Amino acid sequence: MNNAHENHNEPGRVWLITGCSTGFGRELVLAALAAGDQVMATARRPETLADLAELGDGRVSTAALDVTDPASIEAAVQATVAVFGRIDVLVNNAGSMVMGAIEEVSMAELREQFDVVFFGAAEVTKAVLPLFHAKGSGTIVQMSSLGGLKTYPGYGAYNSAKHALEGLSEALATEVAPLGIRVLLVEPGAFRTEFNRNKRTTAELDIYRETAGATRLATKELLGSEPNDPVKGVAAIMKALDSDKPPLRLLLGNDAVDGLREHHEALLAEVTEWEQLSRSTAVE
Repeated sequence: MNNAHENHNEPGRVWLITGCSTGFGRELVLAALAAGDQVMATARRPETLADLAELGDGRVSTAALDVTDPASIEAAVQATVAVFGRIDVLVNNAGSMVMGAIEEVSMAELREQFDVVFFGAAEVTKAVLPLFHAKGSGTIVQMSSLGGLKTYPGYGAYNSAKHALEGLSEALATEVAPLGIRVLLVEPGAFRTEFNRNKRTTAELDIYRETAGATRLATKELLGSEPNDPVKGVAAIMKALDSDKPPLRLLLGNDAVDGLREHHEALLAEVTEWEQLSRSTAVE
């Protein structure tokens, strides 16, 4: 059974999407509507979603959902079921970014980064999973990042939280596949959204000027001229979800594909270079 088209005897799929006020979240709501689906659009401040609800003409409902608040998550899941009767697609899109070298990031900021990017997505996923395995179908879309697969100086807090999300989601995908549930990890490169503009930057230490400092500068220069279009990114996500055999990972953007390929080639070269020493540990 192709879960992407499940329940199409009823009006479309039912989506629950976090972080819908801007960027990918907002574009996903619009794309789901265009596909004839129904959406529970959520944000920490649901008043920012009023125009989406109006546009939805009854097919979009809105709710407050703060991924760091378990009661808020549970309430949003229950509200979705109350309004639409079920959930077919969950999109964990809510995110944040702290930028700074590891030494520049406070432990409180590091924990906060994980609370939103990792623990928040994990908790929303766990809240929806029982609904999915009860009906034997469902799709979980984790909005990760190229930064979930490789790292950059100055993005260590964000990269580590996304790496954790990647690990959790890859294991989850294997666990839930026999239950009819699919997991799609989406890994965008740089897209023209508000995400970079909304990041939090730490105080700078001069010793990291050439490393994390260079990333800060490059990120600032990229603002508003990111190479990728979120509308096209969302169209690619929809296409992947509609395929009979979607990938576990979907990279988005030339920068993502090139960046990951380069990273894996470097990893493989290092494995080869040190292979003899790595293999020297066998019990004889």
